Amino acid sequence: MELIFRKAELCDAKVIFDFVQNAVSAMISQKIFQWDEIYPAYDDFERDIKNGEAFVAEIVENENDFESRKKIAAVYALNKECDEAYKTGKWRYGGDDYIVLHRLCVNPEFQHKGIGFKVCSHILAQAKADGIKAVRLDVFTQNPYSLRLYEKLGFKTVGFAEWRKGKFLLQEKIL
Repeated sequence: MELIFRKAELCDAKVIFDFVQNAVSAMISQKIFQWDEIYPAYDDFERDIKNGEAFVAEIVENENDFESRKKIAAVYALNKECDEAYKTGKWRYGGDDYIVLHRLCVNPEFQHKGIGFKVCSHILAQAKADGIKAVRLDVFTQNPYSLRLYEKLGFKTVGFAEWRKGKFLLQEKIL
């Protein structure tokens, strides 16, 4: 399954938000209460797009069909923004050449097919090629899928944060 990566465009915002809402419903049905009607909001994705920080991974459906089309399989944002709680992390990389991964979401149509791993592998490879020395993120302690994904990718826990939804791990991967 080949993915095509590109910057998200404003015309993608509604599609992104709709599948994120479906993902939220799926998470809630699995008793993962990480996201809800408050966060992430449509405005979060729109802002990411306007700032040039939102990216999508597209998949070509029906590759053998003349009418094949691309469909957004995942979305994520990359920037240096981080919550005040990130200051409590014992970050292993002390320099300024890092990025923070936000709002990674795999479209529920494509979940449990290795898309999250492929997307993160792409993010790490692209960051390294761009001279980035570390990738940081936070992961909800009650989301077993995300916890396994980031562990498999080699992220290390450097601290904790307590937010509205509960406890999150602050994690980092040195490139």
